[in-house]
Amino acid sequence: MKTKIVTKSTKSDVAIFLLTGISDLNGFKTLGEKVKKDILKGIKMDDWKFEEGKVKLFSFYDKDIKHGVVASLGKIKDLTCEKIRKTTASAIKKGIEFKPEKVSLFIPEIKGFDAGEAVKSAVEGAILSSYSFDRHKNKKSDKIGELFINTVNNNKKVTEAVKEGVVLAECTNIARDLVNEPSNVIYPETLAKEAVKLSKKYGFTAEIFEEKEIEKLKMESFLAVARAAEKRPRLIVLKYMGNPSNKEVTALVGKGLTYDTGGLALKPATGMVTMKCDMGGSAAVIGAISAIAAMKLKVNVISVVAACENSIGGNAYRNGDIIGSMAGKTIEVLNTDAEGRLTLIDAVTYSIKKLKATKIVDIATLTGAVMVALGNTVTGVVSNNDKFFKQLEKASGSSGEQIWRLPNYPEYSEMLKSEIADLRNIGKNRLAGTITAGLFVGEFVENKPWLHLDIAGTSWRDAPESYNQAGGTGAGVRLLYHLMKNQ
Repeated sequence: MKTKIVTKSTKSDVAIFLLTGISDLNGFKTLGEKVKKDILKGIKMDDWKFEEGKVKLFSFYDKDIKHGVVASLGKIKDLTCEKIRKTTASAIKKGIEFKPEKVSLFIPEIKGFDAGEAVKSAVEGAILSSYSFDRHKNKKSDKIGELFINTVNNNKKVTEAVKEGVVLAECTNIARDLVNEPSNVIYPETLAKEAVKLSKKYGFTAEIFEEKEIEKLKMESFLAVARAAEKRPRLIVLKYMGNPSNKEVTALVGKGLTYDTGGLALKPATGMVTMKCDMGGSAAVIGAISAIAAMKLKVNVISVVAACENSIGGNAYRNGDIIGSMAGKTIEVLNTDAEGRLTLIDAVTYSIKKLKATKIVDIATLTGAVMVALGNTVTGVVSNNDKFFKQLEKASGSSGEQIWRLPNYPEYSEMLKSEIADLRNIGKNRLAGTITAGLFVGEFVENKPWLHLDIAGTSWRDAPESYNQAGGTGAGVRLLYHLMKNQ
């Protein structure tokens, strides 16, 4: 979809008006008086109230606009960026029913609300809700060809906001595509190739390590998980040094299980259907660094992915094995289906020892337990640093991606102690599964400020919801971007 700001009347198949009230129409200089009158007439005829999220269709006999959708933003005092995204998404979905090629989006100036944030949120909502994954279908979904942005003031702040909104939505859609692709299309080698392509497009560097090089790094935990798979592992290292004079480097470490059978602790057939999405963490950090580089943020970021498949075979690692790790700690494997954390720890160690990361964020589709606790709309977080977590909270407010901090008490870490190795890869019982999984990774962060994000619930939707379609949501891309922007 092409997106651009317009300063004069533009022919559109559908025009979408985001309004807090009738008076907002007067601010749109590109809008003809006849269209304004038609909207006012329709609103008055229906005694239309400006309730939050309410959508109304109009048909016009105008030379520039065929159809219109009016969407109410509700009361200004209750308005948030996320409400703007969701209201825009509802309006876009209604407008797509007309199979439009060209859509105009009219965004008002909202008293007391930051103009740039309002515009950026509306653009995100429009592009995210227009997404569809149909590349493997002969019959394609209806798509918007061009999106015209109409604002009251087209100053530098608004122009930059439109650019940022487009970048964030596009990079989220990149992550969605990676998650939605089946495992015969996206596997370690092809995931690495996609990362290299994106590095050239958005302006960061990419280094890919193959199996022999991974062995030299002594990533024994990572390689144990990858051992039985036909598709061989890759270590993907992406770098964006936007502030080279600063020694602060944040590592974004994403779980990259391009397919997970559960290993010898085999999942049931129904549990494997969506396991192509077990690399949602890697998609998030690839999408995030793409957005960070595109917007030229003055931060230093590395994205590290230990990409592999967890498969079965005669040489697969087993329940009861004791394996090593790049950090030198030994691990008693008590469940081969608790594999993501085994790949993450070597990627975390690499980030610290080889790339000198000063802060660590790991993001992973790690536990079913997080869905039991928080559902599919909230990401569970474990952290060792209050200040770092507060920065993530701020990023959550900007991105609309909801988070919830889980407790981190010494009793939980005790559950990870093994009698015959340094650690066990699962807790001593089924209790606090999300917390113990996160704290297992935390054992390898070397007291660096650290955030663990479990997106097992938020990375996927079984059915469309607001600006998310069924399938991958791209969870984490915008959240991580705003976390780094706030640095």
